[in-house]
Amino acid sequence: MNSFSESKFNQMMGWFGWMIDLGIQMTDRKWRGQIKKSYIKHKTPRLITLCTMKQNQKFGVLFYCILSTSFFAMAQKQKSLRIKEIDSKKEVRLTEVSALLETHGELYTLDQTPWADFPYKPTVQFRIAHSNNAVWLKFYVREQNILAQHTEIHSAVSRDSCVEFFFDPLGTGEYYNFEFNCIGTPHLAYGPGRHEREFVDSEWVRSQIRIASSLGEEPFAEKDGGHQWEMVMVLPASVLTAHPDILLKGRTSKANFYKCGDDTALRHYVTWNPVGTPSPDYHRPEYFGTLVFE
Repeated sequence: MNSFSESKFNQMMGWFGWMIDLGIQMTDRKWRGQIKKSYIKHKTPRLITLCTMKQNQKFGVLFYCILSTSFFAMAQKQKSLRIKEIDSKKEVRLTEVSALLETHGELYTLDQTPWADFPYKPTVQFRIAHSNNAVWLKFYVREQNILAQHTEIHSAVSRDSCVEFFFDPLGTGEYYNFEFNCIGTPHLAYGPGRHEREFVDSEWVRSQIRIASSLGEEPFAEKDGGHQWEMVMVLPASVLTAHPDILLKGRTSKANFYKCGDDTALRHYVTWNPVGTPSPDYHRPEYFGTLVFE
């Protein structure tokens, strides 16, 4: 389900007007410093710095037209989903969580393979809901090869057969990266970008997150021949340690869902919402879609 709200439209129109000014100013040497400052302030794609080195008006005008079109196209591709609330008065066992998600949760698909160098596309779907201030999430995966070599919390689980949920609860660009290999080993950190992250305490993660995989918990070497597996998890708001009093009910947040397997024979990168980077990079909150919690 795509969403292109009035606020998003107004934001994109602001970008468009700014880029028109940029194209006009590109022929004047005295504006180059200001353009560079604008690049830093607005965090536009790096390619824009190339324009500041050009004095060819035709190139400048052509470039801002292409860039503005790209911004509009990306905005229109931003996905949005409504997170249904499941009423439960007690803590529910994972088997019940799985059954309730099957009954009440809509099925969504990770259908984006943004990077041409990695065309392999396993089948990945998920259901999501919330209950008692916790996210309920179930993944369904069908892939050619599976690998599970990491068993320590916060280890490099993305190198195994891995599913991921990157969650920005306030929509500020600071997010949690929930990552799980196919036997349920978690990796969880928080921060504004790839290189500015802090791990959530491993014992707290162990005590708060509940997770079960159809492949069990034991590590194994890579297996080929085609495999299907499922994983259900309960992610309570208590693990959002930078937001100790947060309530999910009624909140609008940003997020993306991913599948990867860096060390598998068929290396792949699949996403729910499109990611517009030249090479694989999941740590880009500007490409998150929208979650609306009932």
